Amino acid sequence: MMRYAHIVGWGCYLPDRRVTNDELSRYVDTTDEWIYQRTGIRARHIAAPHETTATLAFEAAARALDVADLHPSQVELVIVATSTPEYMFPSTACKVQDYLGASHAGAFDLSAACSGFVYALQMASQSIATGAVRNAVVIGSETMSRVLDWQDRSTCVLFGDGAGAVVLKGSSVPGGVMATTLRSDGSGADLLSLPALYHNRVPISGAEYSTNGHHKNTVDMDGRQVYRFATNVIATSIQDVLKKAELTVDDIALIIPHQANTRIIETAAKKLKLPMEKFYLNVEHNGNTSAASIPLALCDAVRDGRLKPDDNVVFVGFGGGLTWGASVVKWDVTPPEVPLIDHEWRRVRYIMARGRSRLRRWQRRVSAAVTRPDENGQGPKR
Repeated sequence: MMRYAHIVGWGCYLPDRRVTNDELSRYVDTTDEWIYQRTGIRARHIAAPHETTATLAFEAAARALDVADLHPSQVELVIVATSTPEYMFPSTACKVQDYLGASHAGAFDLSAACSGFVYALQMASQSIATGAVRNAVVIGSETMSRVLDWQDRSTCVLFGDGAGAVVLKGSSVPGGVMATTLRSDGSGADLLSLPALYHNRVPISGAEYSTNGHHKNTVDMDGRQVYRFATNVIATSIQDVLKKAELTVDDIALIIPHQANTRIIETAAKKLKLPMEKFYLNVEHNGNTSAASIPLALCDAVRDGRLKPDDNVVFVGFGGGLTWGASVVKWDVTPPEVPLIDHEWRRVRYIMARGRSRLRRWQRRVSAAVTRPDENGQGPKR
């Protein structure tokens, strides 16, 4: 029996702190007019010191599960698309799985920069199509503010923090994620990059270290080249995925692109000969949130009534790697009304999950304290 991966829940989370262009101009040589004319951005959200990529992702996922009316124990896969994980390992997804109390879920991070959400959506939908899992949570989450050079106005004015998530559920009813196209071109890796933390120290001998050419662990971008790349691949990605789905642009109700830059989307729309009304944009309020931008825009589009059952929607992403991709999704749900009491009870459920997690950590420490390796170091000995 064919299984189709339907989006049945969605949720987003933005940090409380909102930084306008005018506020940025106090720290870097720029103005609101300069930023807005070149990017379409007016403001972005910045994570508080206590907020992390994992906590943002958890908040978005919890809201998506509320909409889907799905218990965390029913989730079998958690994928977090991110360029800003808290650790190289463990994965951010494992921390989210723990926060949710999704005790039956596998979890991993996916790194495809700003294309990450489209890539992750494909991985999850294929897992459902093959019957490997029934329910999955796909999250895009970023704390880009922590990997920016705040003196570099070519990058620091662009990015913001946030998280968005969707719940995918397997069904025999045709629809959901209908087609996806994924592409990459590593020859352009130098155009948009973020060095890993360990790349600026190379062991020579003993405790001696030297640099290997990476002098900072912040986003580096060739804006002109990225602009040319993005305007080309948006059009080709949409055309490719529509051909796969055997649809035309006239069959599409809405296109939700990666929210990088208004001018990029306007140029791509002209290439496709489509009106801007066909594209949903919220970059003005959120800035570029990398892998989080598409699910964040999806949540806003649903809130604004831009999607109705049986609409076909296209997600299109592009970013570092270079990577790009697009998905066609048949939208077949209406936002449900969730009573306030349900929201409150579900929040208690997550608090209880944190408590169980702390208990398991305590039990491991106790177990480690009462055991010791045998004389040969081969295993525990009481």
